[in-house]
Order: sequence, then structure tokens, then C-alpha cells
Amino acid sequence: MTGTRLPAIIRRGVAFGARRAVVDPSGDWTYRDLADRAAAVATALLDGRRDLDEARVALLAPPGAAYVAGQWGTWAAGGISVPLSPQQTVPEWEYILDDSRTTAIVAGPEQAGLVAPLATGRGIRVVRFDAAGLDSLRSGGWPAIPDVLPARRALMLYTSGTTSRPKGVVLTHGNIEAQAECLSAAWEWQRSDRALHVLPLNHTHGVINVLACALWNGAACEFAGAFDPARVWQRLASGEITVFMAVPTIYSRLIAAWREAPPGVTTAWSSGAAQLRLVVSGSAALPVPVLEEWLAITGHTLLERYGMTEIGMALSNPLHGERRPGFVGAPLPGVEVRLVDDAGLDVGDGTPGELLVRGRGVFLEYWDRPDATAKAFTGDGWFRTGDVAAREAGAYRILGRSSVDIVKTGGEKVSALEVEAVLREHPDIADCAVVGVPDDEWGECVAAVVVTRGQCAITLPELRNWARARLSGPKLPRRLAVVPALPRNAMGKVIKPDLAHLFAI
Repeated sequence: MTGTRLPAIIRRGVAFGARRAVVDPSGDWTYRDLADRAAAVATALLDGRRDLDEARVALLAPPGAAYVAGQWGTWAAGGISVPLSPQQTVPEWEYILDDSRTTAIVAGPEQAGLVAPLATGRGIRVVRFDAAGLDSLRSGGWPAIPDVLPARRALMLYTSGTTSRPKGVVLTHGNIEAQAECLSAAWEWQRSDRALHVLPLNHTHGVINVLACALWNGAACEFAGAFDPARVWQRLASGEITVFMAVPTIYSRLIAAWREAPPGVTTAWSSGAAQLRLVVSGSAALPVPVLEEWLAITGHTLLERYGMTEIGMALSNPLHGERRPGFVGAPLPGVEVRLVDDAGLDVGDGTPGELLVRGRGVFLEYWDRPDATAKAFTGDGWFRTGDVAAREAGAYRILGRSSVDIVKTGGEKVSALEVEAVLREHPDIADCAVVGVPDDEWGECVAAVVVTRGQCAITLPELRNWARARLSGPKLPRRLAVVPALPRNAMGKVIKPDLAHLFAI
């Protein structure tokens, strides 16, 4: 390996040596274990070559050591890691394999059989893991590998596709380093930390915020396996876990499990979870009632932050200090933000504007989509998030997507998230989503899709009458649909375009 340069996260991992890195259903794994298996992956992928030259390598492995070794091995060999999710459908896998022009798949033993037919028809190699290592290979140390510098492409994460077909968001090694450094500083990651990981490993939240940050700092990452609220509570209350990150849906499920548990159990869960160092919510707006109930149960005010696949994390409530409900905090270290109007001019405090972001963590490009990449940036390099926000007393409040969560009705812009937060306070509403639908009189009108509690019934006149004291006229729902459940993607975000057909005439 003389004269070569591993990516920074792997170099740091090698230096951590015998420290525990990963705990998964197959056992405990040290940083040395991960490096040894990553070397075996790199050897198999290179197959005598010196450099993959940014070839795309899909990763479909169980969460834990196999996933990390597959990712690290791909990077060491000079490839771009393209994570797939076991929860995705075969057509979704096919789309990503074709769009990314994947040349190899690193897969776990169960997943290898599932993707083999797809790989065979596309001439894609499948490199298979087993519990002991990689096929019959054992690492003989790192093979001859390329210099992997920060400017190299490293990771391709596919966006959720709520508004179009998913796009491959390409991050460089430098982007990943910047994001890990930023969050390590802001959230004070420590070697003594042990994170409980319950998130998908094909999204930024799980890949960077939890896993990469833990490994960057020599901490341990424990994978919980299939999500079980009682099991998660037991681990949170064990005294061993210090960091937990999840989406609002998971916190809602944990709260529901806590409500149903016997009093003696809830006391133990609450007192144990109170010892956590850092509890973060993200990837979807955090309803204030969820924040308040979690605080009542655990004593923790959830740390809400804001980010995107394209930028990593940009805004965060403080680790120390006041966390304001409904706000996502201030810019993180090394991140610049602006709010601009439709003409691209900066707006002042209290005035809604599109959020622009610039920094070392911002992605390189949309894979194979130069026009979409160019459209996503201003001429002077600011990324257009498409999110509308307002700044108040130094903290930012996300009002919604300019195309999805902002309803333009009667000449006024209404935040769908604001209306949703109010409707969730209704005693008969368990969940809801608000969308804008075409209206001859108003241009768009506010339409509410609700899930009721139990056998409760609710009508539009009743809902409007209840909401009048809480919402001004333009914000009151003019259309209502009651459904058994809201459609959500893997990160818990409501797929709002799927709701539009409910109001088609």
C-alpha cells in the first residue's frame, strides 16, 4: 500500500484498531475487523486491476459490519458506492442499477440470491459476503490500490423521488469528510459514544449522520435489527446507548409503545432513556405534540435539524441551549445560508424566502443529469434547496417545499406544515397531510387528508369550525379526505403527490 492514500474515514478507522466499531446480530466488530474485511472486498472488486476509476458498485448488505466493509472496500478500490435497501422493490433496484450503470454488486448472503437474476441479465458481477468474510477469501492485507483523494466521487444516494424519478446525488470523499467534521463539532461526538442505529442505510440520515459520524470519531454503532419498539426502548434504557437519531414516525411509535407498557416498565424506560447524551429528530417535520410528549417521557427536548441528500445537514438546534419548537436552528459550522425572494434578492428577518446553501459538504452533481445540476445552483455557486423558510431571532423555521408544501391561495402563500401542525391538535385526528389542489376561485385551495383516531368521524364543516380559532381564513381547509393511512417513503416522509388524486373531479 506504499504511496497510496485511503479515504480519510478509513485511515481514521485503521488507526482506531482494536476499539469496538460495530455491534450487529452477527457479533461485535472492531475497527481492525472492518478494515480486514474491507481489504478483502477491495481485492475481490479490483480482481488484479489497480483502480476501479469511479465505477459504480451497488451495496446490498445487512445493516452492520458487512455494510461497512462493502462501503470501505469499494472506496479503497476507487469505486463509487451505491447503497440499495433491502426494503426497496425489485423495480426500484432495477431502476438504480440501470440509471447508475452499476458494474458490480456487493451483497449479503440473503440479498445475493435476490439480485442475482438482475445482475445476470445486465452483466453485473455479484461479490457475496458470508458471516466469516468474503466468500472463501481472507484478507491478506490491502491490495495495490489507488490514491483516493478528496475530490474523487465516493457515494451516490438516490433521492426519495416524491416529485419525479429518483436522481443519483453524487458526493465526493471531500463532501463526506466535511459533513462528518461539521456534525462532529456541532454535536460533540466522542470516542466513548455508542449510537443505536435504526435508520435505512441508503439515506443521508442513516449513512452520514449516524454511521459515518460514529466511525469518524472512533465510537461504536449498534444496529438494532428489525425495528421493535420494545427492544429499542430496552436498549435506550440500558445505560449503554448515548446517541439516538430517528425520524418523527419512529418517535411516534416509541411513544405509542410507552403508553401501552405496564407502569413499572415505563418508569424503567423513562429513567434509563433520560441518560442519553444526544437525541435527534430529522428527515421530516417534527410535530410539536410529539416533541412535547417525548420531553414529558424522557426529559429530552428532541434536537431538530434540517438537511437534504444534496447538502448533508445545514441547520441545527444547539446541543447546549434553547431548542425552540417548530424551529430547526442556525447554520452549522462551515455552512453558509441565505434566504432570497423570487428575484434572487436577500430577504430580512420574518420574511419567507427560498433557502440557499453553500459549503464544502454540498454535493458535486446529479448523476448523468448536467441540466438538472446546473438548474440546482445559482450562478455564484449557491444550492437552491427549493424549501421556503423564515428567520426569526437567529433561528430558522421551515415553511415547506416551494412546490409541495406551499399552497398559493387567493394571492397568499400558506404553509402546509403550519396547517398540519394545527390539525394534529384536533382530538379526533391521529395524522394528517395538507396539499394544495386546483380551485377555480382561489387558484389553489387548502386540502386536508386525515387519519382519524379509532372509529371517530369528522366532516369538513366540523373541522373548519374547530380550526377557525386557530387558523386565518386562507389557511382553513376547503377540501377534506379521510383515509386509513398516509403514504410514506422509507424515511417517513408523506408522499404528497400520491394524495392529489383523492381530490380529482
